[in-house]
Amino acid sequence: MNTIKPVRVIAVTSGKGGVGKTNLSVNVGLALSQMGQRVVLMDADMGLANVDILLGVYPKFNLSHVLSGEKTLDEIMLDGPSGLRIIPGASGIQKMSELTTVEQASVIHAFSEIDQDIDVLIVDTAAGISASVVNFARACQEIIVVVCDEPTSLTDAYAFIKLLNRDYGLSHFHVITNMVQTVQQGHALFQKLSKVTDRYLDVTLKFAGAVPYDEYLRKSVQKQMPVVLGFPRSKSSLALKTIAARIDSWPLKSQAGGYIEFFIERMIQYGSQKDVA
Repeated sequence: MNTIKPVRVIAVTSGKGGVGKTNLSVNVGLALSQMGQRVVLMDADMGLANVDILLGVYPKFNLSHVLSGEKTLDEIMLDGPSGLRIIPGASGIQKMSELTTVEQASVIHAFSEIDQDIDVLIVDTAAGISASVVNFARACQEIIVVVCDEPTSLTDAYAFIKLLNRDYGLSHFHVITNMVQTVQQGHALFQKLSKVTDRYLDVTLKFAGAVPYDEYLRKSVQKQMPVVLGFPRSKSSLALKTIAARIDSWPLKSQAGGYIEFFIERMIQYGSQKDVA
């Protein structure tokens, strides 16, 4: 039997919306692709999918068609720039935002149909702490929590980390501070969150980097052109590329048969459990 290279499976979460989480997922995915990694970005926001909007691509099919059995995952996958591949979410389909854990597991199970090799799977979750977000995060190998310099962003990120730690025993999280004035401000923001988690929770937070807000980020969203492609020398682009390089250096946690299979098994295992309230 061939040894399958382990896949790095990363959940990008935020606790609250409006912190630039999806933009960050797209740009880090592209930066990793530019480094030669084979990256698949899954839009796991089952209600308001928007990865495709940021990339200016318009999918004919999405995860709802996989769930209904009409399409395979390979058939709905889109080719994005720099070799990035995208699994589109199901925007505006109410049914998709109310999946049971069993149905979520069937979506994940479709990953066994992917017949191309993957190095990195980035799972861009919805905002908030719904059952869907929690289950996707639990099934991933690494969890990145994105925060910005707003009190609600920090309190919601803390609530999300607390939930995963207290109810599911997860204890390792990476934090990216987004839309900050300077890297120093980003680090101070991380320290603020870390101080509270150190005091009240049994978790380890690791600083994965800070992305400064610049005019080019705003322009890139308007142009539907990710900043690492449209303005590769901008401050925000350079910061995103630094974060991608850091992610690439994280130790790979190998599982028998690669990580995707383990990811699927965990989701199915969670599918037999009660939904998170």
